[in-house]
Amino acid sequence: MIRGHPPISLIGVPTDIGAGHRGASMGPEALRIAGIGQALAARGVDVRDCGNLAGPANPWQPPAAGYRHLGQVVEWNRMLMEASLRELRDGRLPVMLGGDHCLAIGSITAAARHCRDTGKRLRVLWLDANADFNTSAVTPSGNVHGMPVACLCGLGPDALTRLGGDAPAMRPDQIRQIGIRSVDAEEKRLVKEYGLDIYDMRYIDEIGMRRVMEQALDGVDDATHLHVSFDVDFLDPGIAPGVGTTVPGGPDYREAQLVMEMIADTGRMGSLDIVELNPALDDRNRTAQLAVDLVESLFGKSTLMRD
Repeated sequence: MIRGHPPISLIGVPTDIGAGHRGASMGPEALRIAGIGQALAARGVDVRDCGNLAGPANPWQPPAAGYRHLGQVVEWNRMLMEASLRELRDGRLPVMLGGDHCLAIGSITAAARHCRDTGKRLRVLWLDANADFNTSAVTPSGNVHGMPVACLCGLGPDALTRLGGDAPAMRPDQIRQIGIRSVDAEEKRLVKEYGLDIYDMRYIDEIGMRRVMEQALDGVDDATHLHVSFDVDFLDPGIAPGVGTTVPGGPDYREAQLVMEMIADTGRMGSLDIVELNPALDDRNRTAQLAVDLVESLFGKSTLMRD
């Protein structure tokens, strides 16, 4: 089935403010060099590149009161939330070019606000090697890119949990996490306590990616705003080496394509993150090119030859 797509807006967020490695700040330009705008325009999508947000520099400091760079993290996320809301209210689909995954606090808070304004239900697909449900109490690093799901569910500093004025931005039952294979011991306890719906790699291996996606997308309909948060380390590092923390055993190329094509089949994606691409660790922009290829599939490119 061929579905039309709303016009999209690319929003570059060039910061690694929440990460443990430098380099994700170069992600937006790597995606542009890999031709993300041109590739989507060639699919007939109306593409507007809004350029890059300009936020505070990364001071590269140790944790203070359990968090690294909390003030700067809040500022970047506030700017992204406001930029995303502007595009959503203009009837456009914001595509956040990250940047590290702490930025999903801003993009998903915007999607949640938009859902409240329009009466839609929020569903988040979190494609990642990590659950990102840490808190300052369970991780010594203080890196907020390991905490965004917890913050969105109301666990964390008020400046982030109440970024949109309400807490929490979403409930744990509104998110589906796919590809998870690295969870800290205390984080695992929190995940079980809050009942997150996680499709880890063992489960994927046991039942197959098609059934996983059918389960993760169950209930998505015309009244659903589907937000896709695509951390490039979701992919196996054998095909996507350009990430800050590689975790072996992720989805291969065909599994990843199936994920994207089944999301596209719903026709319900309303916002998208592409995060944690680190060109400093990549091989001749190979990972950025793969990410663009997969994003094309989110917008309708398909290997489908049979009805």
